[in-house]
Amino acid sequence: MARIVMKFGGTSMAGSERIRAVAVRIKREVDAGHQVAVVVSAMAGTTDQLVGYCREASPLADPAEYDVVVAAGEQITSGLLAITLQSLGVSARSWLGWQLPIRTTAAHSVARIEDVGTAAILDSMAAGAVAVVPGFQGLTADGRLTTLGRGGSDTSAVALAAALKADRCDIYTDVDGVYTTDPRIVPRARKLQRITYEEMLELASVGAKVLQTRSVELAMKEKVVVQVLSSFSDAPGTLVVDEDDEMERELIVGVVADRNEAKVTLVRVPDKPGVVAGIFGPLADANINVDMIVQNIAKDEGTTDVTFTVPRSQLPASIDVLEKAQGAIGFAQLLHDDTVVKISVVGVGMKSHAGVAATMFRALASRGINIQAITTSEIKVSVLIPQDYVELAVRVLHTAYGLDGPIGTDAETDI
Repeated sequence: MARIVMKFGGTSMAGSERIRAVAVRIKREVDAGHQVAVVVSAMAGTTDQLVGYCREASPLADPAEYDVVVAAGEQITSGLLAITLQSLGVSARSWLGWQLPIRTTAAHSVARIEDVGTAAILDSMAAGAVAVVPGFQGLTADGRLTTLGRGGSDTSAVALAAALKADRCDIYTDVDGVYTTDPRIVPRARKLQRITYEEMLELASVGAKVLQTRSVELAMKEKVVVQVLSSFSDAPGTLVVDEDDEMERELIVGVVADRNEAKVTLVRVPDKPGVVAGIFGPLADANINVDMIVQNIAKDEGTTDVTFTVPRSQLPASIDVLEKAQGAIGFAQLLHDDTVVKISVVGVGMKSHAGVAATMFRALASRGINIQAITTSEIKVSVLIPQDYVELAVRVLHTAYGLDGPIGTDAETDI
């Protein structure tokens, strides 16, 4: 007998028919003798609708009341799933975040989980009942409802699995695992049987949509075994696990394109100590995330150009912050471009192999794709390119690193 946390996303819960299919899948695990807790998202589109209601009520809604509204979608699906399970003869009940409780920080709409109460759920599971928990929500120390931000239900599921000491956390979504790249771009993309936390974290951070970044961070910290599966098929999924000496290493496990990038260039910035801090300090104060940074070699007249990227949605705010700080920074001109894409290659094999970046640069150059910025980590190389070349770049790099599988098959590989 295993203890399993199963998480179902918005597409999996989109309507009564799909909720019943989810319930049938859960019943299978219960019938196999496993203890099961389930974390659910709101029905697809519901959260966006609730956010819209809040904006209609007030563009500057009270964050605490905003959370009360947008958390309602998960409450609905948790109750509906419990009812459906009961109709199939499965003992089940819903547990809202405040009933456990799931304790969080007080940062409304972006709260972080601090603790998960498990006593009531463990008693219920021991008695043979399935515990259905709404994801995305928690409770502050002073009793206010909070939400965890977009994709927060993944984090809820991993946190619950860690607190329950579950054998596995199964994340059910609309894809059947983690692929070497987007199969819609590269038909030869392969599904991975296993991937390390470190690789999955890098893939998530550079734009892969399979798992939310915070959920991977938490799984890595708490050593929770995560499995990515499809709600719509019984195909084997992808295990996200700790790095294992027995795992066969591939140099690169994934190529990811992130279209949510915008480039900002400050022209003729004074080349003196403290100026770079004067650029990025105001951006940090405005909670704007800066990613790639390139500073050119100083020019003869004592100035330099500084280029960096920000999320495309934060470009207007970035321009506003920098224009207000122009006098203090001293730049001559601000240029911006939201027609760029970040392409990343990821793999733990980089730690022990040279030439990964050179392969990337050669492959892109062979197709006339110009690189505008570069950033690296121990297991990742990212470049900024014009968005018109995104699909060509992904296909070229996927082939260059030997990731192509047979067309029309679901070829799988261990990493």
